[in-house]
Amino acid sequence: QVQLVESGGGLVQAGGSLRLSCAASGSIVSIGAMAWYRQAPGKQRELVATITSGGRTNSADSVKGRFTISRDNAKNTVYLQMNSLKPEDTAVYYCNANIYSASRSAFGSYWGQGTQVTVSS
Repeated sequence: QVQLVESGGGLVQAGGSLRLSCAASGSIVSIGAMAWYRQAPGKQRELVATITSGGRTNSADSVKGRFTISRDNAKNTVYLQMNSLKPEDTAVYYCNANIYSASRSAFGSYWGQGTQVTVSS
């Protein structure tokens, strides 16, 4: 079994910062691309940022220059550093990872349970 566990969400004032973490555990052989998504109330889930296994990153225009995705391959963990937060960043943030698991002998797409980020004005 593979699990993704997120942490680091919370309530912050506009202009503040938060750092989200997502740790993968279980029967992991290797991890490919990892990503952060978010879903605001009444809206579709949207892609925030991605990072390849080699460290190449990409991010949505709405967060460019404010959010930074990174990963620690030794810890099977992906991070999202969020600076200059705005009320419109309020959402549930989910991590996603493509993981080759020993139990399935195949790559699969796995999701965390989500962590709430609330930015007050």
